Amino acid sequence: MQNRMRFTAATAAAAAGIIVLAGCSSDTEEPAVPAESAASTSVLEPGEANPMIAQGVTIAGDSAVYKTSGLGPSAMNKAAPEGSPESYVDTAQFSGGVLPPGVTVTEAQGIGVLKKIRESLEAQGLTLGDVTTMRVFLDNAPGTDRADYAGWNRAYRQFFANTNLETGDTELVAMGTAEPAAPLERNEARPTRFALEVGSLPVPGWLVEVEVDAVYPAGKGPQ
Repeated sequence: MQNRMRFTAATAAAAAGIIVLAGCSSDTEEPAVPAESAASTSVLEPGEANPMIAQGVTIAGDSAVYKTSGLGPSAMNKAAPEGSPESYVDTAQFSGGVLPPGVTVTEAQGIGVLKKIRESLEAQGLTLGDVTTMRVFLDNAPGTDRADYAGWNRAYRQFFANTNLETGDTELVAMGTAEPAAPLERNEARPTRFALEVGSLPVPGWLVEVEVDAVYPAGKGPQ
């Protein structure tokens, strides 16, 4: 959930240590696992066809859990001043670091961070669909007095919570102010999540840092 209070980095780290969160299972090519034997089972708001996050999760006691470190964006945009937020724009997605109309730097950084999360998971035999818990730390961009939660949420929907749970259809997602289109990765997983605005992040220019927990599917474990 979003918290509008401004925290120091130390306070946010302490909060991360005491809050117990988790998320939900996702679409895979594996045969469906009966709920009673699933590694994790999400708790969702009743009556919502496309909730952003889960209310909570149950995790089987013998499930293996992988926890990433906090990951921020990579300095890919050599056209921007070193250490500026713009220098951390994902140029693999935005050629030359040029952002389309309405796409914010936080949104662009968020996309880059979630790609790095995906790479970290895949190296351990996991996918974004296995993520159960997400902790998000946001800094406000220079010249603003509040973190860009809307931009972050657009980036998040590109990789998570972008299917209709009633119909199974893919939900279209907006990038910036463009017309909604197919997400960058279809994923029905809805982790539990908090997003905090912090006083600063450890690398100058970072506006987004994310860490996740992922649960191995039933019958699988670390490679």
